[in-house]
Amino acid sequence: MDNFSDAEQHNKQSLLTYGPALEDARLVIILLHGRGATSKEILFLAELIDIHDVTYLAPQAPGKSWYPNKFTATLASNEPWLSLALDRINSLLDRIMLLGIPPEKVVLGGFSQGACLVGEYAVRNPQRYGGLFILSGGLIGPPGTQWKGNASLNNTPIFIGCSDRDEHIPLERVYETAEVLARMGGKVETKIFPNLAHTVHPDEISTIRKMLTA
Repeated sequence: MDNFSDAEQHNKQSLLTYGPALEDARLVIILLHGRGATSKEILFLAELIDIHDVTYLAPQAPGKSWYPNKFTATLASNEPWLSLALDRINSLLDRIMLLGIPPEKVVLGGFSQGACLVGEYAVRNPQRYGGLFILSGGLIGPPGTQWKGNASLNNTPIFIGCSDRDEHIPLERVYETAEVLARMGGKVETKIFPNLAHTVHPDEISTIRKMLTA
């Protein structure tokens, strides 16, 4: 991704779905994959969660990456791709709401780079969601970033899971993310797993399942 025309492809990529038709779903989950992965691969979470009245929407990033640099790089270095990736989420939410499904029945979830997008989108677009889950990710920006987050997430249930030694996600950023989202009115649960690789832990799946069936 080295020019703006490439970045514009964010809103022209494929979208995979899993589960019942949108209008028949109790909840809708937007699933965002990590760097180097695909929408097909992130749908393995849907199979693991295994709740049959939930519809999953998994958009595909161009070139398998939502933005080119680390999530702790300067915001400018990840533009315009970052903004276009956030716009992609916004477009999906607009599509869902046109069917009469309110945001409080929509869950945003992701792993790694996708998880970073989930947190960033929620901070920039605070409202009551059905839930958020951020697996091995954190809010986007270089060290010292101050996330204002003036509006309220209004008791949105939020789960954040990560290893204490994740090579891609600084533990300090995980805690910063939890603090910001809690300050904005989210009901945050954070689990840190010792010596876990950059992957999804079975306990994270159990926690997400509990969130979705509460």
